[in-house]
Amino acid sequence: MTTALGLPRAERPEQVGLSSERLERITARIGEDVDRGAMPGAVLAIARAGRIGYAEAIGYRDKESGAAMRLDTIFRIASMTKPVVSLGAMMLAEQGRLDIGAPVAEYIPTFSELTVGVERIKAKRTMTVQDLLRHTSGLTYALFGDSPVQMLWRDANLQDENQTNEELVGKLAQLPLLFEPGTTWEYSMSTDVLGRVVEVVSGQSLAAFIAEQITGPLGMVDTAFAAGGDKAARVAEPLVDKATGKKPPMRNVGRENRWHSGGGGLAGTAADYLRFCQMLLNGGELDGVRLVAPKTVALMASDHLPPNVQYGETARTRFGALAPVPEMGYGFGLGFAVRKVPGMSPVPGSVGEFFWGGATGTYFWIDPQEQMIVVLMLQAPDMRLAYRYLTRRLVYASVTERLHWRRR
Repeated sequence: MTTALGLPRAERPEQVGLSSERLERITARIGEDVDRGAMPGAVLAIARAGRIGYAEAIGYRDKESGAAMRLDTIFRIASMTKPVVSLGAMMLAEQGRLDIGAPVAEYIPTFSELTVGVERIKAKRTMTVQDLLRHTSGLTYALFGDSPVQMLWRDANLQDENQTNEELVGKLAQLPLLFEPGTTWEYSMSTDVLGRVVEVVSGQSLAAFIAEQITGPLGMVDTAFAAGGDKAARVAEPLVDKATGKKPPMRNVGRENRWHSGGGGLAGTAADYLRFCQMLLNGGELDGVRLVAPKTVALMASDHLPPNVQYGETARTRFGALAPVPEMGYGFGLGFAVRKVPGMSPVPGSVGEFFWGGATGTYFWIDPQEQMIVVLMLQAPDMRLAYRYLTRRLVYASVTERLHWRRR
C-alpha cells in the first residue's frame, strides 16, 4: 500500500537491509548542521526493493518563521527537473514522434544557422536532440563562467520568468554557441531547449505535457512549475545570509510564471520524486502505469559521451567528485550522470548507478545493484556538494545486507 511517503514503508529498516543504528547517524549529523545554523533543514528518504527504509524530516521548513520541516514540504528541485523533461522526450521517441538522433533544427527551424564563438563562425556540425540530452550541444549557462560568449549571453535576459520557451529559444538562436556541437560536455540550457522540442512535438505546453503524461499518471501530486494556493504554505525556504541579511535568490514558486523551464523550473516533494525514481528503477513502470519500456531506461542510463569528448572549464569545479569525467569514473547519459567503473571517485556508489542534483541543494541517485533510491531535499545552495558527498557516505554505511529479491 502506498503511503504519504510515496512508496510503502518497511516495518523496520532491517527488512530492506539497512541498519537502524547506522541510520541514526544520518539524522544526528544533519541535526548538527541545523543546530549550528549551517542549513535550515532537510528531508532525506531511502528506499530499497520498492519499500522505504528511512524517511526523516529534520530541522526547519522556514527557519525565520520557526516552521518545522515536514515530509510533505515542497522544494524547488532545480535541475532535478532535467531527468523529468528528458524522460518526456524519450516517451515521444517511443511513440515514433521524436528522433533523438535528428537535428534540433527539424523541430526548431531557427536553430538551422547556429554559429560558434564571438567570431560567429558557422557551426561545422548540426546540433542533435541527443546533444541536448547529454549536454554536448555547445550551449552553456551564462552565469557559470566569464568567457566572451558567456558575457554576450548575460545581456540576453535568458532567465526571464515572463518569457515562454518559444521566446527563449528565439533568443538562443541569435546567440553564438560556446563550443562546436558534439565536441564538449558543457552543463547548459540544453534541457530548456529540449523542453521546447517536447512542446513542438506534443503540441502542448511543457507544463501540460508533464502534468498529463508524467506526474499525473505517477501520482506525483505536488510536482509542478508552481506551488500556489494552499501548497505555498508548504514551500521550503533557505536561510538568511548573515553577511548580507538576505536569502539567496530563488524562484518564487508561489505564483504561476509564463516560463516553464525544462532545465530547472519544477517544485515538488521527496515523496513525489521517490515515485519518479522507483518508476525508473522498475524499468519504466510503477503501480501498473508504464511510461517507457525497460530498454529505454537502460538507454538513458548508459554513457552517451563520445570517447574524445572535451569538458568545459567549470565541469570539474562545479561537480567535484561527482563530475561526469573519466578520472572520476563517470559519464553522462540521457538526462543524468552514470557511474561506469568502480573506484575512481572518492565517494561510494555502484557501477550502473545514475543520478543528478539541483543548484538549490536537491539530489537523488538510483543504484540498481543495491535496488536502492535515495532522495535528498534541502534549500541550501552553498551546501550542495558537501551534502552529496555526506549523504553518499552515510547512506552506504547504513547498507549492511545485499538484497536477493526483486520488486514484483
